[in-house]
This record gives sequence, C-alpha cells and structure tokens, in this order.
Amino acid sequence: MRFVSPKTNGYTVYAVSGVNTVSFAIDFDDADTKGLLGFAVERADPAENQRYYMYGYKVFKELVPGPTPDMSVSTFDHPVQSFVWDDFTAKPGRTYEYFFHPLKGSPGHIDRSAPPLSVTIQTEPLFSDGKHDVFFNRGVASSQAFARRFHNADPGTVTDPAEAKAMFDWLARDLETALVRFIDQAQSGDTLLACMYEFHYQPVVDKFKAAIDRGVKVRIIIDAKDNELDFPRNDNLKALQKAGIPKEHIIERTANKNAIQHNKFMVYMQGASSKPAAVWTGSTNISEGGIFGQTNVGHWVRDAKTAAQYARYWQLLSLDPGAKPGGNRSENMQANATFKASVVALQKDIEATTAARVPQGITPIFSPRTSVAMLGAYADYLSSAETYAAITLAFGISDVFKSILQQHTAKSPITFMLLERKDVPRPDSKDTFIRLTAKNNVYEAWGRTYRIRFTSGRKRSTLNCSSSISTSCISIRNFCWSTRWAPSR
Repeated sequence: MRFVSPKTNGYTVYAVSGVNTVSFAIDFDDADTKGLLGFAVERADPAENQRYYMYGYKVFKELVPGPTPDMSVSTFDHPVQSFVWDDFTAKPGRTYEYFFHPLKGSPGHIDRSAPPLSVTIQTEPLFSDGKHDVFFNRGVASSQAFARRFHNADPGTVTDPAEAKAMFDWLARDLETALVRFIDQAQSGDTLLACMYEFHYQPVVDKFKAAIDRGVKVRIIIDAKDNELDFPRNDNLKALQKAGIPKEHIIERTANKNAIQHNKFMVYMQGASSKPAAVWTGSTNISEGGIFGQTNVGHWVRDAKTAAQYARYWQLLSLDPGAKPGGNRSENMQANATFKASVVALQKDIEATTAARVPQGITPIFSPRTSVAMLGAYADYLSSAETYAAITLAFGISDVFKSILQQHTAKSPITFMLLERKDVPRPDSKDTFIRLTAKNNVYEAWGRTYRIRFTSGRKRSTLNCSSSISTSCISIRNFCWSTRWAPSR
C-alpha cells in the first residue's frame, strides 16, 4: 500500500508498505537542506505500545572511528544519511507512525529543533481473503543481516536444535509456512495437482504424503529426465521414496531430456467435483536451496478461472509432451512443435504495442512458446511506463528488451533492472552487444552467484545461490511492472 505525509517545512515523505517491509522516499525540493546531516527515524507501534528510534549501520567517524561489521547504532545520534530508507522489521497487519527528524549542526553538536515529518502507514496482512497473497523468503541474499544476527554460522552444524530452527525459519521467513498451508488446506475428497522441477525438500514432500493419508487425491508431475547429471531426477525420486508416496501418485517427465522442466506450481481443487479453486506458483523449488538459499517468492492465487487454466496446463504436461528419448530428428521436431502449439492454445500471445492491451484480471502465460512475441509484449510494457518501471531478470537481458529500451533518453521514465549477474558480452556470441546506460535512464544492479555449503540434519548439501532476486507472477518468472505514483489513502 502507498502513503504520503503532509508537507512539513518543504519535505514530503512517501511510503510503500508490504507485509514486512516499508520503503520510504523523502521529497526535499522545497526544503532548506543546507547543513542537513540526515534524518533520525522514530517508529511508534500502538499495538505494542512502543515508540523508539530505529537502528542503522552507518556512523559518523567523529563519534565512532572504528565501527565493526556487526555494529548497529541508533539513528538518534547517527541519522540516516539518505533521502531513501527501508524498514525491514515491520510486522504483518500493523499500523505504524514514523517520524523523520531532520538533523543539522555537527555530529558532536546536533541541532534537533526542526519539526519531524510524520507519516502513518499500514502493512499488509500475511494471509488475506483476497485473490493474491505473495510470500518472500530472505535467503542468502540477506547474508549481511544473517551474519549480524547468527554470526554467519552454518545452520546445519549448530548443536542447539532451537537455534538451528531459528536460523532456518529466518532464512525462509514466511515462505515455507505459506507453502505448507497451501497443501494443508486440502482435505478428504479434495484434489492437489502439482508440477515441480526440484522436489526433494523432505518436510514438504512429507506433507504431500500426509495429504494422501487423509484422503486427498494427489498427483505430482516431477522432472525425472535421464540426463548426464541425473539432476534433479535422483534427488526427486529418493525424496518420494523416503516419504512413502505410492507410484500411482507420480508422473515422471522424461521428454526433452536436455531441457529443464522449470515448473513450480500446484492446483487446489475442491470436493468430489474437483472444482478449481486456487493456484500456488512462483519461483520456489521444493528444495533447501529454493526455500532457504536463493531469494524466492511464492504466489497464492485464489481465483477459479486461473486455477482451471492451470489445471488444463497440468493435464497437458501430465502427458509428458515433447521429444521422446530414442526418437529421430524429424519425430522430435514434430513432437516439440505440437507441444508448443498446445501450450499457446491454452493462452494466446498478448499483442505488444501498448500496455493498455493487457486484459483485465489475471492472464497466465505458459511456456514453452512458439515465438518471442510475449518477450516483445513484456518489453513494451516495461517501456511504456510513464514515471517508473522495474524488472528482475535471472538469466540475462534479452535483446528484445534492449532494442526497445535503447531508444529511451535520459529524460525517459526511470527503469531499474535487477540481474543475477552483470550484463556483459557473452564470449561465444557473435551478436552485437547492446549496452543500456544512464543515457537511456536505465540502471542495472546485479548480485553475485556463489556456492555455499551447509548441513541439514540429513545430509550435507552444496547450494548454488544468488544474491539477486527471482520474482514470479502467475507463470511468468521474469515479471515486470510499470506504475504511476498514487497513494492508497
């Protein structure tokens, strides 16, 4: 939700709240900022009858000449030295009032006479009755905060079970809770259809077995392709066997063995009539890496029409479409062409040229596609923003986006692109590399892909993790949006 403060001495505070995070921006165009040191940030929480100054990590060297990496300080003495700030400690469904105190003077002699800027916000509930609930984990992308709180310990080697659980719970935040809750809603006579790439985080796999035991009709499509690495085939099959899920509940996808089945969704259908009711989708694999390591998202959609569309997609995938092992080239090409055409038949491409062509409501776009037309549509939506646009891209920036955004100028709407790794020319590519810069008013930030090791109670595992963000909306992993600023109240 969006909020805006009254103008105070030329300052205006804008706020955007989620479930656990509130982001602030301070407009200072009409303010006297001469000598401004920053803002002391105070938060009032009526639910807990608390009011206190928030903590930060940036210090004045005159006061703290040798700060340590895990040091936190009150913004009362060490103000926020920026016009943007985020509170990552909010709780769901809360009303907070924030006070931004402009501080002047010098670090040792702070002038606190300026009146504070006040803005009241409300956070989103964790679970709602609406069509959409979105859940984020923290993952290793928040490694600095993890290091400060848990001293960068390996959660699998911590001897205190309560401490280890606290570490895993912190990394997952509410993502695992919501994932389990989606499964647990299904009762005797209901149906759960799942289609997963990685499916080997044992506690969640065990939840599917519990659903079967209470009379839920469960069918699970897993990636079981016999490729060079046997991944995730072996891990998936071992987890299913350990959970004791009978084979009649499992469908193994083996077609197109060199292409990953990147699906991560469930369809909840109610009663003996199997009435479509809800969908779980997003970027989260059912794995330790997906839930605790990489920064991921889960999207709970309560919409019968969308659930019916996903159920039809599931039915198509349950046939294991595409090139079969042992087929000749002609047969494989025909099988893949038929597969793609069947997917597009579930939802045709949306025309580009203008974002106004996006249909009202929810429009799932399934893959694979027969062309790059949808990429062009996404790029057009991103480019058509009037003030601001943002996108996350886990696997690089397609030239479809670059060709459109390259036409922007420094006066175009600002565009942010969050990447897994820096956008550089590929050594094996003969194509001309297109660079997007501030000349196009496009700004890129990227994470660092690295490997971490930790021991769960069952086995030691190595995770490929990224400090970038994987975001997904409906079936689109790379979800972009454009917006105008509009306070919600």
